[in-house]
Order: sequence, then structure tokens, then C-alpha cells
Amino acid sequence: MEKVKLTIDDKLIEVTKGTTIHKAAKELGIDIPVLCYMNLEDLNIENKPGGCRICVVEVEGRNNLAPSCSTEVWDGMVVHTHSMRVINARRTVMEFILSDHPKDCLTCAKSGNCDLQDMAVKLGVREIPGQEYAEMSEYKIDFSPSIIRDLDKCIMCRRCEMMCNDFQTVGALSAFHRGFEAAVGPAFEMELEDSPCTYCGQCVAVCPTGALTEKDHTRDVINALADPTKTVIVQTAPAVRAALGEEFGMEPGTSVTGEMVAALRRLGFDHVFDTDFAADLTIMEEGTELLDRLTKHLNGDKDVKLPILTSCCPAWVSFFEHNFPEMSDIPSTARSPQQMFGAIAKTYFADKINVKREDLIVVSIMPCLAKKYEAQRDEFKVDGNPDVDFSISTRELAHLIKEANLDLNTLPKEDFDKPLGESSGAGVIFGVTGGVIEAATRTAYELHTGKKLEKVEFEQLRGFEAVRKATVDFDGTPINIGIAHGLGHARKLLEDIKAGKSEFHAIEIMSCPGGCIGGGGQPLHHSDSGILKARTKAIYAEDAGKPIRKSHENPYIIKLYEEFLGKPMSEKAHHLLHTCYFDKSRKIEIS
Repeated sequence: MEKVKLTIDDKLIEVTKGTTIHKAAKELGIDIPVLCYMNLEDLNIENKPGGCRICVVEVEGRNNLAPSCSTEVWDGMVVHTHSMRVINARRTVMEFILSDHPKDCLTCAKSGNCDLQDMAVKLGVREIPGQEYAEMSEYKIDFSPSIIRDLDKCIMCRRCEMMCNDFQTVGALSAFHRGFEAAVGPAFEMELEDSPCTYCGQCVAVCPTGALTEKDHTRDVINALADPTKTVIVQTAPAVRAALGEEFGMEPGTSVTGEMVAALRRLGFDHVFDTDFAADLTIMEEGTELLDRLTKHLNGDKDVKLPILTSCCPAWVSFFEHNFPEMSDIPSTARSPQQMFGAIAKTYFADKINVKREDLIVVSIMPCLAKKYEAQRDEFKVDGNPDVDFSISTRELAHLIKEANLDLNTLPKEDFDKPLGESSGAGVIFGVTGGVIEAATRTAYELHTGKKLEKVEFEQLRGFEAVRKATVDFDGTPINIGIAHGLGHARKLLEDIKAGKSEFHAIEIMSCPGGCIGGGGQPLHHSDSGILKARTKAIYAEDAGKPIRKSHENPYIIKLYEEFLGKPMSEKAHHLLHTCYFDKSRKIEIS
């Protein structure tokens, strides 16, 4: 590859032709401040619009300053990254940005974790000249079931647009207007709820300001915990335990399962349960459905719908309903673990503790913002009462724990309550890409072959590639499995199915990078692959340490079927644990 030599701040460097000034400076250890720029190398996405101009540098021979994130180097280039001209320009740009930015930092959801605020501090901006004469743009705040969009705080970095369109291919966000009124939002200024938004929350995860935040349900949870007439129980998703410690200064990949349980008890929850129990339950239903379809296929039934698609991820389900509603008979009908847990909690468990459905409050702790939307879907309610009352993110849980003056670093390790707190290692790995289909494979293999798996790790199903293919030998029967994380990659697999080109028997799809460990409600990581891989390692380590590693061997799952459900896919199980899909495709009318 062709190389070029240039000088940055009196330091000579040789880099590949096509490298940007920012990347070349980074190789020299020179820090150029950036705001709109973001590089997600493992996702093969780079946001470098050069729009904010915070990263400008001085290039000898060029009259105007150059945005370093989008300007490529040339041979002999001489760059000054921190001249007085550059420093003055950066401060001026920041003052302009702040002149049209709300000053409600104390109550902003991003307070204390705001890139814009940090950059203002870094650049030494302490006043905004002419602020008393400046007009402020005003937009109506958009409240969706999962995400709050406040365009007054949008700085046009377009990170959200990149994630929504380039990575997820959802197309819910795009730039509109120009100049002073410019902002990013749904097409034709509609609200998120009327757009194709899947509520995956990846836009929230990369937003540098408070323009996009999750809808906070901690107040609802506090009110429920303070109400003596309510019994409040909580379920925690597998990916939460692998990331929560980061909010308390722990290294990424530190599993805090026991400490998290202790914190939840001290917050006042009456029972602390594990969503992994419901993940095992999901495998019993989804795995049975997979085996039923495979058996019919192997027996020559040409009408059987394959590949079967996993249905645990609500953002993926929403994407499917918006974009491929004509294929609604292909995904598994099994509800997600969150919703299975809610349905069992408000029937089986409520009866056991003699509490009325309406007096039992189910709270879920999820790494995902789409779970807030999922919990509010009408099909998951009985006479208006939801199976899951409130879903809060990992970040929201961290805020609650800190507000209660608790510190995970000093809490003891405690165990989940029974019966809805016992799980297998298969339930744990739901938190990572490939985990759901690996968990299903562990059970489906033994049920199909009648043979015991001596080695339960299916390494061929693991990895971080965007799309993976593997063949698992079911004792002489090859089963082709596809795995995708990221809705853009899922779209390609679905288009192959639609065109009759798919080679797979089963496909797992997760919306977020790395699966749930990279969810939109996790501690902010900006899709740092090192952090995501550390969380993945923690999930697999917990699986390896479990005494039971197959869902169908969970004694509390066996007891649930014996006492209440009958058998997988029974009429009762289908009523409580399965769902249907809806056509949410819409035509946008432009008047």
C-alpha cells in the first residue's frame, strides 16, 4: 500500500495513503478533540461528517482550517493541532453550539455523562458572548414508550443517524431542515412512535448529549416499593450482571451477580428472581417448536416453515413486523424471557404466595430499551394489567443503587430466591450473540437423539462476526444454523429467505452489537469491542461455573411443567408463553 510522510506538531510520521489527520495524530499520541466523530471498528462503521468542527487543525498552505476527522493526509503535509488560531476556533465553535443549547444540565438525564459538557470543560468555555440576545430553537419533546427525544439538545453530530441507518438499516432517523433549525429525527418530523423505530436504543448509546435518552421508570419503581399494599418482585437479565460493575468502577467483564442480588434486596424488593429461569423456559418452548418443525421437514413435509427464527429480542421483532410482515409465520411464536417470566409470575407464582394479580408488581432489569416498549404491548396484558409492570435499564438500576447509598464493591454475594431464580448455564448465555441458539442446541440435540452431550460448548456458534454460519451434527443429521447481530445484517438473511435462497434450518438474530451485552440500556461503551468482549467472557465464565448447563435439566422448570403447564407447547403453555405478530408496515403520506 502506498505510504505518505507528513509532519504533525513537529513530529514526522509515515502512514498509509488515505489516512485522516486525526488517525495519523492518534498514532503519534497527539490528542485532537472530537465531538461528532466516532469510530466503531468492529462494526465497520465510522462517523466522520466533519460537521461540528471541534476537531479542526491548521494545515500549512491551506487558508481555512481543516476538520481532522475527515481530511486525508498527503505527502509533505505539515499540520499544527493546537496553534492559537486552532484553539480560538474551537472555543468559538463550542460557544456557537452552546448558544442554542438548553441550560438545564442539573436535571438533564445525561448530566455527569455528557460529551458536550466534557468538551466545554476541556476547551475552557465559561461564558457565551451575546447569549442575552440569542434566540433558541424550540422543538416539542417526543415521548415514546422507550426513548425520549429532545431536539433542542441535538447538536447535529449525526451519530444516531449513522447507527440507525448504516448499522441497523432501520431508517427511523434522518437530518431535516438547514442552518439554525437543523436537527435529526424521524422522516417528515413524525414522532418516533409513528416511525419504523425498533427502540433498540443504539441511538441513545451513542448520543453525546441529552437529545436522546431512555424513558426513566425509576420513579415508578420507587413508588411501588414504597407502597405497602403491593408485593414487588424483580427479574434480572443475564447481560446486566456482566456490565453493572462498570458503573461502580469495576473492570469491564467483572461479574457482579451475587452483589447485584444483595443490592436489590436492600432496595426493598420482596423477591429477587432471575430472568435466566425464564430463558430456560424459553428454550423448552422454542426448542420444542424447533424440533417439531425439523421433524416434519425430515419426514418430507414441504409446507413446514424453515428456517425458524428466534424471537427473544423485541427490537428484532419490531424490525420484522415493520419490514417483513408477510413472513410472520417463520419466527418462533415463543415470547421473550422477560414476558414469559411476567406471565408465570402473575399466574403460577401469584397463586403460590396468595397475591392478587393486580397487587403483584413485576419489575425487570434489562440491558435493552426495547424491553420498555415490549412490556407495554397490549398482547402482554390481561384486562389492561401488564405481565411486566416496569422495565428499567442497567443504567437506571445503577442510579437506584447509588441513590440508596449502596456500593457493589462492599456488598456480600447473595443467591436468587426460589423457585423463579434457579437457572442453568444455558439461560445465562442468552446475553451474548449466539447464546440463544447454543442454549437451544444443547436441549434440542439431547431431545432429538436421546443421547447425552458430554461437551455442551458449541464453539462453532460463538464469535463476534456480524454474520456467522455453522453446521451442528445431530447424530448424523446436519443442522445448518445462522447467527446475526445488528439489524442491518439480519436484513440480508431475511431477504435471502424471502428469495428462497436460505440454506439454514434455524437463525438467531439479536439487534445490538455483541447481543444483549451491547444493549442500548447498558453502561455507555460507544461500542468499544474490548468492553463488549470482556462482558462476553464474563457470561461464558458464569455458564461454565453452573452445576446445571442445560435448560431441560433445571429442576424448577421440570416442576413448573409438572405442577402447572403440563408439557411444552401444551394449550396452557401456548396461551401463557407464546404470542403472534402484527403487520406494522406503513406508507408515509406526504401532503
